[in-house]
Amino acid sequence: MEKITEKLLLEKGSPQTNKLEQIKTLNLSKLRLKDQDLPVALLSRLRSLEGWDLSGNGLQKLPRGLELPRLRSLDLTDNQMEDVTTLESLTSLEELKMEDNIYITVSDNYKLMSLLPKLRIYNGKDISTTANHVRHVYSENLRTRVMALWQKSFCLPDPITQENMAALEKNFVNAARQQVKFGPNSVTDYTRWRVEMLAKEYLCSLTEQKKEDPDTKEPASTEEDSSVATPVKRKRTASEVETNIRLTPRKKNRAAPPAEDTPAKSSRYQLTPQKETQPATTWTSPRKATQPPSTPVRGQTPRRALREQQPKEDGAQLKQNKKEVKATRRLGDVDTLPRIKSWDKSQLVCLKPLHVLQCHSKQDSSEDFTTQLWACAFQPPLNNAAEGVGGSRLVATCGGDSLCLIDCETGMVMKKYKVPGEEFFSLAWSTVLMSGEGAAPVRPCSVLAAGGKRGLVKLIHPRNNTAYGEFRASRKALSVLQFNPRQGNFLFTGSYDKKIMMWDIGGVDSKYNFKVLQLLVLEISSTALHIGLPPSSPSTHLLAACDDGLHCYNTQLNTNTKNRSEEMEITFPIYKKEDKDHNYHTIDGLKFLTDDIVASKSHMQGSIYLWSWNKTKAQRPDKKTRAVCAVVLAELQWASTEIPYLALNTCPGEAYIVCGDDRGRLWTYHVANLLKGNFQSGKPVPPTEVLEWPMPTRKGLGCLEGPSINSVAMDPELCYLLALSDKNMVVVWKRVDSS
Repeated sequence: MEKITEKLLLEKGSPQTNKLEQIKTLNLSKLRLKDQDLPVALLSRLRSLEGWDLSGNGLQKLPRGLELPRLRSLDLTDNQMEDVTTLESLTSLEELKMEDNIYITVSDNYKLMSLLPKLRIYNGKDISTTANHVRHVYSENLRTRVMALWQKSFCLPDPITQENMAALEKNFVNAARQQVKFGPNSVTDYTRWRVEMLAKEYLCSLTEQKKEDPDTKEPASTEEDSSVATPVKRKRTASEVETNIRLTPRKKNRAAPPAEDTPAKSSRYQLTPQKETQPATTWTSPRKATQPPSTPVRGQTPRRALREQQPKEDGAQLKQNKKEVKATRRLGDVDTLPRIKSWDKSQLVCLKPLHVLQCHSKQDSSEDFTTQLWACAFQPPLNNAAEGVGGSRLVATCGGDSLCLIDCETGMVMKKYKVPGEEFFSLAWSTVLMSGEGAAPVRPCSVLAAGGKRGLVKLIHPRNNTAYGEFRASRKALSVLQFNPRQGNFLFTGSYDKKIMMWDIGGVDSKYNFKVLQLLVLEISSTALHIGLPPSSPSTHLLAACDDGLHCYNTQLNTNTKNRSEEMEITFPIYKKEDKDHNYHTIDGLKFLTDDIVASKSHMQGSIYLWSWNKTKAQRPDKKTRAVCAVVLAELQWASTEIPYLALNTCPGEAYIVCGDDRGRLWTYHVANLLKGNFQSGKPVPPTEVLEWPMPTRKGLGCLEGPSINSVAMDPELCYLLALSDKNMVVVWKRVDSS
């Protein structure tokens, strides 16, 4: 790695000169520089420097005390910046680029506006109006509240000693950070940081007044309403780079109708076997923005992609069509999986393709066939009939920088949530409690959690079109999210830093205040691809399907150990066939079919195992390897492919298993009769039906060949089947009368 020397600075600087003091522009991009590679003394000799390019390095912060009095333009694109307060000394800075710094939050943007008094161009956009608001209006509101808190609860000590003042400052600053509330949740960290500064400044001004005139009384606040809130503990929220003030989440009454927006058209395909139905429309994203060029390969650590110079936005807003389609709700058993029905051949499911949608396109482009779609899940039903669109036909999908909520019957994208710069890999539904205002009763509400490249978990209340919060689950990308079905506020997140964490996201109040607590950290040996919670005991055990095998963990909270290592590894017969060209340890499919039976598959296995969780768990693990062999009950024939991460899914109530392949086909297995036969047959079981790719057509493009099916989902009664592809297509299948 090149180190910063005087010779290097003279070579990279312009105009060509032999004196550092005469350099006006400096290009130190793509030199793989780290924090320790920037010598303060040497760089501070660049007294005439006006433009500095540090893009494409690995900087997390700039060295403190850097003096560049004429620096007006700084490019920190594509670094790993975390601490923006280290730019404080660059007071002449007018233009700053910080794109592709995935750890930068909305709060960091506000800090930059406060610290850099001349900053007016941020990521290529004029932020003068926003910056002036933050520096003056926003800060003045906070200052007023800080003064009111002092007037209400504090006074100067008598006598004023260094020890007394230190204790007072600590107490006053802590109280201000906790009690002064202002602005949206996305800037909570900035608010606390700014309040701490203002509290110290105000206390300092009081002591100076006291020294000048010991008889002068402390000034009272001129504001009648201080609006100092009761302390509410809240996890720090972080978001994408935002340059406009957005007061989100919007505070609204629970009964208030959601805002309506005019829908916009997006791509829809005609299915060859059927006549084209009504013209399809999907709702446009809240704000159009440029998305990264491509979705990273799932098995690799997500790489940061260069983006066009456009400001990133919080995107914490949902759009909805003018008419929400209602559907009959179906209540499920929250403790265990539904009982499997008795079937005969006349009752076999018949599925027909209904819609092919292209709703995750970059910039809403109908030519986008590169965005990979990774996860989908149907909204669970609720007892509360007023909550949301019908749970059995509303499905959430994620891929690229957006989440979509689709009505399977109409093919309409009811709502869309977009975060420029994010790449979503996983999502999960749950039910949490929402407290009302005053004496209003507590009611359950469906929330959607999603995460991806940025390591942030987004929390969304689709009913009210509100993305009400977020929290950082990891510094690396998130690979999988899973809620506990019995305790809907318990969320598991798997990430690329080889950890699974358990969080308590709590409930929400009428103003969407919430609190997040970390409960457990599970140390795993590779990236988690899927998480399985035994339906009969989701609070005691967890199965982690990873790149290097299937691992089991104890997740009971009645022990004092927060960090847990694996309890055992579950191995499979296919492992015995491994050689230098075949590694079957990547478990890229995992789902419970009943309380006991699990369906899983390995990459390149060419089949799906059905095995007994209870019988496998009852075995004693090997003392050295902690391994047990899965008690396999049956083996289902599946496609022969080397494409990884083609996930399977189950419909427990209908005894169905579905898994897509790399040709757009869906392999379906109706195993009710197999279960009734107690798995007496030792032969591989062929699929019940292989649903061929529907060959959708589009004017000017002809038939679209079958892509890889990354993920599938079914509603509890198998009325609809959803398939997500690696070519930005969502296929909706509908159950029809077989006669």
